[in-house]
Amino acid sequence: MLVAACLAGLIALASGGVDRSGEPVQVRELDSARSRASFSVRVLWMFPVEGQFSTLRGQVRIDPARQLATVEARINADSVSMRREGTENWVRSAEFFDVERFPEIEFRSVSFPIKRLREGGDLPGRLTMRGRSQPVLFNLQPASCTAPAIDCAVNAQGEVRRSEFGMRSRRATLSDHVHLNLDIYLSDLPTPAS
Repeated sequence: MLVAACLAGLIALASGGVDRSGEPVQVRELDSARSRASFSVRVLWMFPVEGQFSTLRGQVRIDPARQLATVEARINADSVSMRREGTENWVRSAEFFDVERFPEIEFRSVSFPIKRLREGGDLPGRLTMRGRSQPVLFNLQPASCTAPAIDCAVNAQGEVRRSEFGMRSRRATLSDHVHLNLDIYLSDLPTPAS
C-alpha cells in the first residue's frame, strides 16, 4: 500500500549538489525481501487485531531535475498472516479482503518532493482494494539514518475506513478504522525509465 514512496530520497541524497538538468527519470524497485506492510483493526474498540503481508512489490519513479518522486506499491492480499489461523482465513474471505476476486491491493502516490523521504511529511495518493479506489493520506516518518530506504526503512503510516472499500460486516464489534503501516526499502541500483 503506501510504502514505496519513501525510498526515492536515496538518489537525491547521493547526487548532492550535482546539476540534475540532464539526468533522466530513474526507476527504483522496492526490495521485496526487506519491505513490509501491516495493518491493525480494533475489536470491541479496545483490542487490536494485527496482520502482516509478506509480499510487497512496486517502484519509485524519481525525477532528479524536478526533485520529485512518485510511488506505486502492490501487495499480494493472499500473503496475509495473522496470529490465529481462523482469523487469517476470515480476513482472506469475501467478508474482508476477498482475495479470490481481488488478489492485489495497490497504492499510487501523487508526485511529492524527494526531501520528504528524509524529513517526513504527507504522502497523498489512491488506494485500490476490493475493486474500489479511494484517496488516502499516509504520513512519512522522518528518516532515522542518512541513507533512508537503503540503510533503514522508510516508514509510512495511515488510516482508512474499511466500509469505503465494501467491508461493512461486523460493525457492532469491529472498528471501521484500519491503521496501515509500511516499512519500505529500495533495491540498490536504479534502472533507466522506459
